[in-house]
Amino acid sequence: MKKTISLVVMSIVGLVGTYAWAGSAREDTVDRMQKSVDVLQSIMSTPDKGIPEEVLSGAKCIIVVPNLIKGGFIIGGKHGRGVASCRTAEGWSAPAFISVGGGSWGLQIGVEGVDLVMLVMNDRGLQHLLSSKFELTGEGSVAAGPVGRHASAGTDWMLNTEVLTYSRSKGVFAGLTLEGAVIEQDDDSTRAIYGKHMMFRGILSGKASTPRSADAFVRAVSEAGHQAHVAEKREDNQ
Repeated sequence: MKKTISLVVMSIVGLVGTYAWAGSAREDTVDRMQKSVDVLQSIMSTPDKGIPEEVLSGAKCIIVVPNLIKGGFIIGGKHGRGVASCRTAEGWSAPAFISVGGGSWGLQIGVEGVDLVMLVMNDRGLQHLLSSKFELTGEGSVAAGPVGRHASAGTDWMLNTEVLTYSRSKGVFAGLTLEGAVIEQDDDSTRAIYGKHMMFRGILSGKASTPRSADAFVRAVSEAGHQAHVAEKREDNQ
């Protein structure tokens, strides 16, 4: 009898722990999306010091990682969790959740938190992202993005670069090199928001409905891309 009661109590404790974890994971993920909204709004509020309009308007996917942690002693590392959305025939996709990790050798010390923005610029980069695990290398797949209202027409990003990367520290955007970093699906955040496991490819291809908790993020992505496109057309017509 005592053993039965003990098992029942342990089951209840386990369920409570599971629900508490699920609630905490959901709160953390919702907070991450709101911080990503703040980053996107900052991009559009500082066009002369932000991401060029033609880069934003041409991006196939936008990934935001608020508070990416960079740091280490002799051996450096990078880790963060973020949110991604891709263009589809019906507009921007529901959010997919990613983690960014990776290491690098170098003489460095200290810890720094920066906001990271990654823009997928071509079909090859899109297919790599949809594979659920994408390693960024310096061989054409990733480069520090140009900064300012306009990008130079002669830069390599227009030709072969799959992903352009930016960091924001103290409100200022700058190109960021992320060679060696790995982008993969964040399963915990996916379950926390969608209530079940969903494939990365399905979400970013537009096969998932946007949860209400993600409305603000998808709207911010759409507004950033739209404002950049309108601004670019306005410049062309002048």
